[in-house]
Amino acid sequence: MKQDFRRSMGWLHTWAGVVLGSILFAIFWMGTLSVFDSEIDLWMKPTTRVAPSANMLPLESFRPSLNKAISAKAAFWNVTLPNDRDAVIHVHYGSRQKALSTDIDPVTGRELPDAGTLGATEFIFPFHYTLNVGLMNLGEWLVGLATMAMLALCVTGVIIHRKIFVDFFTFRPRAKSRRMLLDIHNVSGVLGLPFHIILAFSGLVILGGTYFPTAINAVYPTSRAYFFDSNGLSFLSVKHGKPGAPVTSLDEAATHARSLWGGEQPHLVLVTNPGMTTSRIAFFRGNENQVVIDKNVIAFDGPTGKFLSRAPRLDPIMRAQRFLSGVHLIEFHHWALRWIYFLLGLGSCVLIGTGFLFWLDARRKRQGEEVGFRLVEGMAAGSITGIMLATLAFFVANRLLPLGTHFFGLERASLEVCVFYIVWFGACIHGWIWPLRVWSIQCAAIGFLAVSAVVLNWVMTGDHLLRTLSHSYLWPVGGMDAVLLVGATLALLTALALFRRSRKKSVLTRSVSAEAV
Repeated sequence: MKQDFRRSMGWLHTWAGVVLGSILFAIFWMGTLSVFDSEIDLWMKPTTRVAPSANMLPLESFRPSLNKAISAKAAFWNVTLPNDRDAVIHVHYGSRQKALSTDIDPVTGRELPDAGTLGATEFIFPFHYTLNVGLMNLGEWLVGLATMAMLALCVTGVIIHRKIFVDFFTFRPRAKSRRMLLDIHNVSGVLGLPFHIILAFSGLVILGGTYFPTAINAVYPTSRAYFFDSNGLSFLSVKHGKPGAPVTSLDEAATHARSLWGGEQPHLVLVTNPGMTTSRIAFFRGNENQVVIDKNVIAFDGPTGKFLSRAPRLDPIMRAQRFLSGVHLIEFHHWALRWIYFLLGLGSCVLIGTGFLFWLDARRKRQGEEVGFRLVEGMAAGSITGIMLATLAFFVANRLLPLGTHFFGLERASLEVCVFYIVWFGACIHGWIWPLRVWSIQCAAIGFLAVSAVVLNWVMTGDHLLRTLSHSYLWPVGGMDAVLLVGATLALLTALALFRRSRKKSVLTRSVSAEAV
């Protein structure tokens, strides 16, 4: 009975991993990179590499931009203020369909040139939970399905590996490839088990409104009303109003907001319906010093500056939801924990990748020529080394494409994304066409592209490692280069080991063939 149960769990573990492993790897890979999304942005946007300011510019210094928004009849205008991870001021205005963004130097107040890239915050981070598939929220549903599979894989993995915690202390790097892969799979699985479960569960909680809309629809007339109420934004539910109304002093409203917060600074300032009689000014607090995501929004009437509302205290259920969201999104600033998240995220990628490789190695002799096996092999190559190649190609394209580039009607940012998808698709095709050498070749390509990205950053911007490490505000750029060099070293060593293993196997095969003759 127990044996049958364990066998059924083994079947579920195997096929859940094979069918959804590609999506899971993409989710964890992009999620791991998103841990340092602001730092990657600084690397990809050299124009934003400016020294931070000790004194914050007055909010009224952004009045010209606000006036532009009023002239354009924009639905909103907002300014994101600097913090210790992002020294640049970001101004946005427009409508839901189209918004204009401007980066501003925090010292001089001048507008910075357009970086011409989506960077990590606008491409890598959204990819992590939507797969950039927006049709009918299909990407979020696929992510939810894969996340449920991850929870099932964690449970079934503990069940089918009876000695999993004993095997955690056993690693045999000189053993046969199948045994070594299983050892790495066990170690990464046990070491990161709490991380895998918490991150998967909290991800489902964050997107719960997408997966379980019935409960929300039973209480609120629209999802928009639920969003406003749950985030303390009910003051936004006003009619459009009449034009011609001024917007009161932003600094005076900010002083009032800071007094209500006990001296804390706002992170985001939002003006809705600017220039209308129903305009609103809202101040959002940052979450740098706490895990719970609680913006504690304070709102004022736009034309008069009259205090309107403050977001109510979170009830226990909502506070638990915001705590889980904070654990997942790590908006709090704690560098040691951020690095732990990054390393555990890489461990999750190792767990999924070794699971794929173990499945392939266990069936290569019996099913190596079957269509299904070849399909999984190509999919595995594209999922593991392929998405790494695509990400590095994304970085390299960011350095090679001149600012203002247009090609076939595509702007520079879109061209970078096209490079990502072309390389990713090409890696999958390579895995199907040339499976024997795919891993060694793609590992070598990863090493080459990683080194190329570092060299190109030096050549194009002049920010080499010695310079970036000698200026504290450039440490994120130096850290990015250092991680790329470490990754390149590991990839090239892996490629060399795979080449040697392949050559040794070829020599043994020829020897056996010669003896048989």
